[in-house]
Amino acid sequence: MVFPAKYPSLNAVEMTDEARQTLLRVLRVAFPHDCVPDGPYERTADRILEEAESETWFRVALTQGLLSLNQLADGDFRSLDDKAALRVLRRVEGTEFFGFVRRTTVLNLYDDHEVWAALGYEGPSFDQGGYITRGFDDLDWLPDPRIEYPDEPLPEMGPGGGGAPPVPAASTDSTNQPGATSADMEEVKK
Repeated sequence: MVFPAKYPSLNAVEMTDEARQTLLRVLRVAFPHDCVPDGPYERTADRILEEAESETWFRVALTQGLLSLNQLADGDFRSLDDKAALRVLRRVEGTEFFGFVRRTTVLNLYDDHEVWAALGYEGPSFDQGGYITRGFDDLDWLPDPRIEYPDEPLPEMGPGGGGAPPVPAASTDSTNQPGATSADMEEVKK
């Protein structure tokens, strides 16, 4: 089927600056971090647009999703306050559009070194010997753990003390006997 010239082909659909700004607003509302500057959100939006450009299905989903947001917002999604914008996003959270945006954002926004710095993540430590020598416990925003000491002594451990499970009955298999040596086990294997 050939479409008349007044209908552009699907591959010719391009994202406008207005669409990009709407996408940026979606990212800020769906993944709110006041401490994260605009750069990582802009790079993530650009990545979403790149993926949509290379895959027809994502381009259709993105185009339709952004149009739907404006319809649900009774005009311009970008002009909504955060609460109203979140309500609109909740209405589309089960769509292919939102799934595509969410997947791409999680993989790209949170892999941005500028986001790492803003959120206090020091990055991977395997190449620096692990976290143990790099202050793994320097999370000063966590409260100190509450330590409780019971008023009663701990139950006695061992057989008959109630604190440990009962010892299983002895077996005729020498590998399960207390005191079995590796020589005993080798003998059983023969």
